[in-house]
Amino acid sequence: MIIEAQLSVGYESSSSFRDTFSRIMGAAPTQANYQILKAAWLDTTLGPMIAIADEEGLYLLEFIDRRGLEREVETFKKRLKAAVIPGDTPIIKSIESEIANYFAGKSLTFNTPLHTLGSLFQKRVWEELRKIPPGETRSYLDIAKSINHPTAFRAVANANGANPLAIIVPCHRVINTNGEIGGYGGGVARKQWLLGHEKKFFKMLL
Repeated sequence: MIIEAQLSVGYESSSSFRDTFSRIMGAAPTQANYQILKAAWLDTTLGPMIAIADEEGLYLLEFIDRRGLEREVETFKKRLKAAVIPGDTPIIKSIESEIANYFAGKSLTFNTPLHTLGSLFQKRVWEELRKIPPGETRSYLDIAKSINHPTAFRAVANANGANPLAIIVPCHRVINTNGEIGGYGGGVARKQWLLGHEKKFFKMLL
């Protein structure tokens, strides 16, 4: 499963993943007025993830091979006037522990403090996604209706795709209105695995 997911997005070795990780972080800052964010590599059952945080909250949690990840990180680095360097913070240690528990089926909840960078509409969508119980799914239309914008299902889909906090903000729980699984930034195989994992362990944790 992991090797198939890795090869399906164009990476032929774990070193390719690590090269991408290095490119995302970029060079060390040369100006003293830059905000410093820390980035850490998290190994998971479905492949490596990157976590980026400061001392107060988590900005990003993504699979390292997500398409467009480098561009996504560059955008928020410019927005925050921040540099990203390797390291740990209490926030990263917190999410590392919670992610490990999630994949082990020990816990399906997350309490790590978050920084959500997005428009008001995107934040409303992301808040609604966090209300979807583990083991269940909603359609883009369902989400649009729940935020009182029933015709904005395409905008909901765009907000879903722009989610920077994989698994924590569970965009993988959103499917097409016709019941098809739909796309996922981390790959459809991962989305299927996550949904199956949650259905299995949610029942066990009831």
